[in-house]
This record gives sequence, C-alpha cells and structure tokens, in this order.
Amino acid sequence: MNFKEIKDLVKLIDQLGLTEFKMKDGEFEISVRTKNYEKVKQQLTAVPMPTQQQMVQMPTAIPAPQPAPLPQAPHADSTSAPATSQGQDSATGPDDESKYQAIKSPIVGTFYRSPSPEKGAYVKVGDTVSTGDVVCMVEAMKLFNEIESEISGKIVKVMVEDAQPVEYDQVLFLVDPNG
Repeated sequence: MNFKEIKDLVKLIDQLGLTEFKMKDGEFEISVRTKNYEKVKQQLTAVPMPTQQQMVQMPTAIPAPQPAPLPQAPHADSTSAPATSQGQDSATGPDDESKYQAIKSPIVGTFYRSPSPEKGAYVKVGDTVSTGDVVCMVEAMKLFNEIESEISGKIVKVMVEDAQPVEYDQVLFLVDPNG
C-alpha cells in the first residue's frame, strides 16, 4: 500500500465515523484509532448490553424450570478441608473467581486461541501477560482482530473453547493480577 492509498483510507475511516480500523494484507498490516476511540470505548462499557435471553422472551403457558441451587462452600467447621493449589488460600477456595480480573471480548465474533491452526496458542493457563500483550483473536466479518490484554497478571482460566462464537463483553480469560 502506498502513501496515497493510506491517506485515502484514513479519509474514508473519518467519513464513515469509525473509531478503530485494522487491516492485514500479506505482510502489510495497518491499525488506525481515531481521537474518539477512548470516548466511544468508555461509553460502550458504561452502557450494559442486553443479553440474547433478555431480548427474546417467548410467552409460554408452562412455567420455566427453576435453576438448581448452587452448591454451598464448606464451612470452616466442616470435616473435610478444602483443597488448595498454586498459592490459593483456603478461605477463598479454588473455585472463587471473584479475586480474578477478566479479559473480555470487545466485539462479537469467533474466538481463536492461536493465529493459525499450525501455531500454538497466544497464551495458556499459567502464562503471565502484561498490558498490551495479544492473548487471542476474534474474527468478525472476515477480519481477524487481535485482542490485547488490558491487565497484567497470570492466566488462571480460559473461559471459551477455540473456534466458538463470543458476544460483546463476554469473559474470555480470568487473570490473577497478583500472579
């Protein structure tokens, strides 16, 4: 791509009112963010998006089944001690996800853990990531968008299977910021 083509592309991005644009053509790659990118991003995160269940509610004569109650964590006086691993304290337990921060999908699309089927995953459980590290890709409308971590820490859980659809703001990874 020559300078004139890039200049025309930037004008088109501005005319369309886009806040972010990424393109890859062979070895050439370009990423453009406008001045309004952070403003729009903050507005999007401030407005809760309705889930698919909230948008479509079918009337029915049969009452919906109630979800089963979640199992309660064992009390301190329980005869069996909760299992601990990798520095987790017994007060929070191994399944307590409240102490972790989430890396979420900024777009709707298809989640990919690696840049191609022949290559390994960007990150695995146990890997340490820093702010700005690429952790996965989300394909939307035939464009592959690299998703960067906005937090630093250790990956403790991958929440989505490879090649599965993801929604906007869906949790992709859980990160231990103290890890």
